[in-house]
Amino acid sequence: MFLYNDPKFKPRRKELRHNETKEEKLLWNSLRRKNLGFKFSRQYSAGPYILDFYCSEKRIGIELDGSQHLDNKEYDKERDNYLLMNDIKVLRFWNSEINANIDEVLEKIKNELAILPPLNVRGGLEGL
Repeated sequence: MFLYNDPKFKPRRKELRHNETKEEKLLWNSLRRKNLGFKFSRQYSAGPYILDFYCSEKRIGIELDGSQHLDNKEYDKERDNYLLMNDIKVLRFWNSEINANIDEVLEKIKNELAILPPLNVRGGLEGL
């Protein structure tokens, strides 16, 4: 079993990349090309879940939530717990946060990148 980027989820990851929201596009422009000093991937799968953005070096997932997540709180909690058990910290932002103040969102992401030690210090193994 693949924990990371299982090939069976590739078509779904590709579909999500091609149908990204305007908020995902906006945030991706700030995350891509190591703009924050670390490589991020879009639509990265971990176990049975697909993260909007993922930094493997720091093991941070970023999720952008729209109004549909108001009804999915239990699912989101279960998902976040699974990812945390696999040493992935999830940062969640509302789409409205991206639209209203992306600089504040980026500052929160930078702060998390600064405080989390790199993977090789934390002891996880990427790709198992």
